[in-house]
Amino acid sequence: MKTLVLYLLLAAFFAVGEALAQAPAAVPIADSTPGLMQATLGLALVLALIFGAAWAIRHVAPGIGRQRNAVLKVIARQAVGAREHVVIVEVGNRWLLLGVASGTVRMLETMTKEDIPEPTGAVHPFARILLRARHGE
Repeated sequence: MKTLVLYLLLAAFFAVGEALAQAPAAVPIADSTPGLMQATLGLALVLALIFGAAWAIRHVAPGIGRQRNAVLKVIARQAVGAREHVVIVEVGNRWLLLGVASGTVRMLETMTKEDIPEPTGAVHPFARILLRARHGE
């Protein structure tokens, strides 16, 4: 009985091997280079359109973007609560310290630009350079 099962298993093994040998050759894999090239060029075109539109908006409608020579500049903003902020705004040569809450804005202090004290703590040299560049010095 064991030999009969062994012969049947060997016959099945050889039959499967012969069927695989007579199977048609595998279908060649298609070259995906044209599709990849088309996707890359499409992405480059979309990115170019986005950057072109951003450039056009900045140059055609300057009021939409950031204004560098604005009369009103927000110098600093610090959150003091969930919906409350303290904001320093520069108007001409005056600095206004404003308290901003939901639905309310109050002037806390007014001072000239020259009255602003220098920070007492040690300031990193890069921070000084950044502050000078930010204030246009």
